Order: sequence, then structure tokens, then C-alpha cells
Amino acid sequence: MNNRVRDAYNKLSNDYEHNVDTKSVFNTEYERPAMIQLLPSDLKNKTVLDAGCAAGWYTNQLANLGAIVTATDISPKMVEATKRRVGESAEVLCLDLENKLPFEDESFDIIVSSLVLHYIEDWSKPFSEFRRVLKPNGKLLFSTHHPFMDHKLSNSGDYFSNEFIIDQWEREGKLIDVPFYRRPLQEILNETSEFFTIEKVIEPQPTNNFKIREPEKYERLMKNPHFLIVKALKSK
Repeated sequence: MNNRVRDAYNKLSNDYEHNVDTKSVFNTEYERPAMIQLLPSDLKNKTVLDAGCAAGWYTNQLANLGAIVTATDISPKMVEATKRRVGESAEVLCLDLENKLPFEDESFDIIVSSLVLHYIEDWSKPFSEFRRVLKPNGKLLFSTHHPFMDHKLSNSGDYFSNEFIIDQWEREGKLIDVPFYRRPLQEILNETSEFFTIEKVIEPQPTNNFKIREPEKYERLMKNPHFLIVKALKSK
């Protein structure tokens, strides 16, 4: 699975680097505004891990807000794209979140993981490492596919299963197979609460600018959520 995700995102890297920030309203006018709103207002000198950075949009935002940022991605081409974007303002590493992280215990104040975890079958692996490297009272903020949306792609029709799915994305005139795992809401919340205290669960809604640019998709999202955001705390 890891190799398939790596290969897919290597193929997607050019699109993420040059198009997603301006053309993908699901990112710019849906997921990102909701995630940014949940970040602390003051990030100056806070240590932040961008876990699954893609082409580095969050990495750049966090660094611009004064954070000391370390960014990671499984795709070497995404890592290269992030390095081109942020230069020396963040440390950028190529690594797999299913493995032990190369960081000391209690290294980070905040972990941000945007639309990454649905590519991982067993969340206990990254969550145990996230908990280890977070400081006491550190925050985890992650977004993932909403189970309501994923269930529509299910081959089995079994909402309660943890199911491997291959979606197809059309990018730059090519169809790219993008594999991920779908799971029910109770699994998302229970797995998180085994390692962290959940503070907020957000089903984001699209911005007014989304409505202007893509009115039909806006109406669908207002009735059928696409993403889910969880803000959690590492208790002492």
C-alpha cells in the first residue's frame, strides 16, 4: 500500500505544486479555511510537525506564522516540491508515517496532518508516534475523508467495514489510481480517543467564494459532507 500511495503522489506532485493552490476549491475554499481556523492564533516559536505535507502549502503557512516547522511526506517528489516552496524556512523530510518517527520524545507543540490518514490502514501506528513526539498538552489537528462521502465509493456497501478502495483522479489529462482506506465514523473517533482527548469534531462547510466559483458543488457539499476535521489534545 505504501508504495502505491508513494507512486500516486509522485504522479500528482506537479499538479499539487502548480495547480491545487489556485484551482482546487475543495482545498482552497473548503478544507484549508476550516483547518487554519482551528490553529492557535500565536504560533511564534512553536514547534510544528506537518505530517504529510504534499507540496508544502501548510508548511509555508505555518512558517509564515512564526512556527518552527518540520514537514514530512512519503513522496520524494512532493518533498522536492515543498523544498522549492519553503526554501530554508522549514526542515523537510521524506518518510513513512507508519514507521517510527526520527524525532525525540516530546519534540512538538502541534501536529498538523491534512488529508493524510485515510491512506493508512492502521491508525494506531502513526497515533502512537504522534503521541510520543507531542509535548504534554500538545495539539493534534487532522483532516480526513468523511465516512459519508467514502461510503458512496464502497464496493461492499458495508458502512461498518474498514475497506480498501482505489479512486481515480483525472489530473493534467491523465487518470491516476489513488488508493485509500475507508472506515466508519465510530472507528475514526474511537481510534483517536485511545491516544488523545478529542476537543472538537468539525464537518466543514464551503466558503462563499466556493459558492461563486462552483455553485453546483457548493450545494452538494452543504448537504453531503466531504471531509472531517478532528482537533485533539495530548493529556499529561
